[in-house]
Amino acid sequence: MSDTTALFVVSEEGYWAEECIEPLTTLDAAGVDVTVATPSGSPPVVDERSLDPEDVGEETVERYREIHETDDRLRDPEPISTVDAADHDAVVFPGGHGTVWDVNQDRHARGMLREAVAGDDGVALVVCHAVGILAFTRTTDGEFLVDGRDVTGFPNEWEEGIVDDLDRVEGRKLPYWVEDEVVAAGGNFDAELDVDTSVTVDGDLITARGPGSSSEAAETLLAELGVEAAA
Repeated sequence: MSDTTALFVVSEEGYWAEECIEPLTTLDAAGVDVTVATPSGSPPVVDERSLDPEDVGEETVERYREIHETDDRLRDPEPISTVDAADHDAVVFPGGHGTVWDVNQDRHARGMLREAVAGDDGVALVVCHAVGILAFTRTTDGEFLVDGRDVTGFPNEWEEGIVDDLDRVEGRKLPYWVEDEVVAAGGNFDAELDVDTSVTVDGDLITARGPGSSSEAAETLLAELGVEAAA
């Protein structure tokens, strides 16, 4: 067992199942002690679109749904204002469109990311739409945290295939697109659309493009933490 700890910051507005549960179970299996937090401490909502058996298969949907409904950490999370990134070796930000409306613009979440990436210790894994938090996070001297860093994340090309003519997702207006905002904040954004998975490491910041990159991202995080993945 490892004495390594990780903090998951999960959206109450809708997290993408694979992007939370694959890293969560991968870290669990490696013996990492995981705490889950949400913006207000309410249980996170899973995006039902991420539980489509045609996309991920019936067995995977059943496994994801069972974990979502029974894992005590997801059922009774901590409010993010009450937890400290400095107490954890890693902070993980699972994606999903929900992060666009809560986690990415939350001052406590941004503080956790800053602590993990710019502080003396720690590492952050940011997945998919959660990469948008980089557009709102500044260092202590006022610079964008992502400025000059190599990152991947949810690309405009994919967003174009999801939003309707009024820029809505499931009837809800999308306030910004991840790639646009991260590029505007100075990030070197490359979603590597010509490869199956995309995980980028730049210092203490690990970013992942989307759901299909979740498992690789979790394994990359374990490697950065010096923790051996379960066989």
